[in-house]
Amino acid sequence: MKVCLVTGASSGIGMATALGLLRAGHMVYGAARRVHKMEAIRAAGGRALQMDARVHADLDQAVDTVVAEQGRIDVLVNNAGTVLHGAIEDVPLSQARDQFEVNLFAPARLVQLVLPHMRAQRSGTIVNVSSIGGEIALPLGSWYYAAKHALEAFSDTLRMEVGPFGINVVIIQPGIIKTEFEDQTAAQLREFSGNGAYRHMAEAMAQSSETGLSEGSDTDVVAQAIRQAIESDRPETRYAVGWMADKLLELNRTLPDREFDELVTRKIR
Repeated sequence: MKVCLVTGASSGIGMATALGLLRAGHMVYGAARRVHKMEAIRAAGGRALQMDARVHADLDQAVDTVVAEQGRIDVLVNNAGTVLHGAIEDVPLSQARDQFEVNLFAPARLVQLVLPHMRAQRSGTIVNVSSIGGEIALPLGSWYYAAKHALEAFSDTLRMEVGPFGINVVIIQPGIIKTEFEDQTAAQLREFSGNGAYRHMAEAMAQSSETGLSEGSDTDVVAQAIRQAIESDRPETRYAVGWMADKLLELNRTLPDREFDELVTRKIR
């Protein structure tokens, strides 16, 4: 049994991960702002902690609670995140900074908090949930992609630093997953870029998001990859999972930049 802290556990990938780990016999602490949304975790034998990723005191308290009650922490799953859509020219930098606060600096702070305990144990696994957007970039989502790119570079450096202490660092790169994560896409696009120079592109993307994708993988696909990484003695450094993940990453890695640009913008120009 491993003692696990899973952030962003009130819905989507975080909820599926917490419940999957509980079913596998691990001790799980789910953390999120919406504590009332984590009743299923409590019912399955886990703990639900109130945590706002923007409030560092909440991060400190979450880790302190796990260690005080269990005497150790074996796994940190940094899953909490937020997304923002709009043209670079239109999005206020205050909103851009918030993307980095939630998607990079909050995970980084939690890493700093758990590492002393994991080093003392000479074991542990840190799972950072990125995205295929940690490698590729699409229009009108620059700050989200920038933050996820940064999280991946952070994770690569972290892996090299903590490997000698017996600690694994894993990056999860979900593709298109059926969650509520993108529910505000159309509204954000219209708010920030619906009336300016990028309005035609923004409206095309907004309408596409409202139509919705019939394709997409269930959250359990990602949860299974996270469990596999946690339970492996030598996990992969990256797991690309879910619909279109491998395909889009391969296209991005092999096509010349301008050809990839044309591929992903063809229907919104």
